[in-house]
Amino acid sequence: MPASSRLRAQLSLLTISPAATLSDPLDPKRNRQILKILLVAGARPNFPKIAPIAAELRRHPEHFETLVVHTGQHYDYQLSGIFFEELELGPPDHFLQARSDGGRALQMADVMSKFDGVLQQEKPDLVVVVGDVVSTVFCSLGAKMRDIPVAHVEAGLRSGDRTMPEEINRVATDAVADLLFTTDADGDENLRAENVPAHCIHRVGNVMIDTLMQFRAKASNADVLQRHGLSPRGYVLVTLHRQSNLEDVDVLGGLVDARVRTAASSPLLFPVHPGTRKRLEETGLISRLQAAEQIQLAEPVGYVDMLCLMDNARLALVDSGGIQEETTVLGVPCLTMRENTERPVTITQGTNVLVGVDPDHIVAETRRVLRDGIPPGRIPDLWDGHSAERIAAVLR
Repeated sequence: MPASSRLRAQLSLLTISPAATLSDPLDPKRNRQILKILLVAGARPNFPKIAPIAAELRRHPEHFETLVVHTGQHYDYQLSGIFFEELELGPPDHFLQARSDGGRALQMADVMSKFDGVLQQEKPDLVVVVGDVVSTVFCSLGAKMRDIPVAHVEAGLRSGDRTMPEEINRVATDAVADLLFTTDADGDENLRAENVPAHCIHRVGNVMIDTLMQFRAKASNADVLQRHGLSPRGYVLVTLHRQSNLEDVDVLGGLVDARVRTAASSPLLFPVHPGTRKRLEETGLISRLQAAEQIQLAEPVGYVDMLCLMDNARLALVDSGGIQEETTVLGVPCLTMRENTERPVTITQGTNVLVGVDPDHIVAETRRVLRDGIPPGRIPDLWDGHSAERIAAVLR
C-alpha cells in the first residue's frame, strides 16, 4: 500500500476531538507512493530534535520527501545557524523570518501567515512538529486550518502548571495533533487522561537522545573546556532562561545570589542566553555575577560544545528542560531550579532533583551533591538512539 494511503487509513480512525474531522484528511485524489512531510523547527531546543528525524526520513527517499521549515523564532547564528551546521541538517528548505518585535500576538499572526503560504505551495501530506515552543503550536494550528494532519514529537509532557507558556503550547498542540509520539510511559498516561485514543499514541523514545548518542564522540574532542580553563568534573554548568525565573526580580535576585554562593564551592560556567543577559543588565544583577571570582559568564555555545560541557560537568544547575534528559543519559547530577517538571522520569529514574527557587535550599542541595554525589540513575526505556527510526516506521 502506498505510504500516503497507509497514513490516510490510519488517520481515518482518529477521533481526538470534535474539531478534528479526520475521515479522510489527505486529498483523496492523491495516490502517490511518497509521503511529503514538512518538518518544523523554530528555536534552539527544536534543532537537536528534528535533526535525527530529518536524517532518518531522508534515508528513505522511496517513502518520504522531507522538507525542513525554520520559522526564524530563533534566528541568530549562536541560537540557530550553528545548530544547522553542527547537526548536519543543511540549510532549511523554507525560512520564514518570523518577526520578533511587537509581542506574541503579532508573532503568531506572522508565523501562521507565512507558514500558510508554505502549505499552499508545498501541499504536504503531513506536518511534523517537535517540542513546546511557540512555533510548534502556531504551525500545528496552521496545518489543521487546512485539514493537513499533524504529528507531534515529544507529545504528552505535562508539568501541571498552566502559568508556563510551554505548558499551554504542549496542551494546545496535543489537542489538535493526529499522531502523538511520546518519550515515555508518563506521556502515554497524560494523553490517555485527556481522552486521546490509544491508537493515536506511539511511544518511540527520546529523539534528543538520538542526537546525543550520535554526536557524543565528536563532543569528546571539543576544546571548549580548554578555552574556558576548565577540567573534567571540575566545574558546575549553569543555565538560566525560564520566563518565570526572569520576570520576578526577587526570584531572579535569589537565583543570582545562589550562584554567587555556590561559586565559593566550585567554579561555575554560565553560558548566558541573550534574553537572560538583557534581563540581568536591566536589573543590574549582572554586576554581582561579574564580580564573583569563580563565575565565568560566556556567550551561548553550540550543540557540540554544550554536550561536551554537560558530559564533563561535576553538576548541572539549570532551569532548562532538555538538559534534565541529557544529564540523565550522561549520568551527570542535575539540580533543576523550578517547582515542577514536565519530565518526571528524569527524577524517578534519572539523575535530576527539583530544588525550587529558594536560594538557601539551592545552595544547600548544591553543596550536598558536590560533597556526596547522588545515587546512580538509569536510562529510561527506548532512550537508546533509535527513536527517529521508530517514528519513520510508524509513518511508513
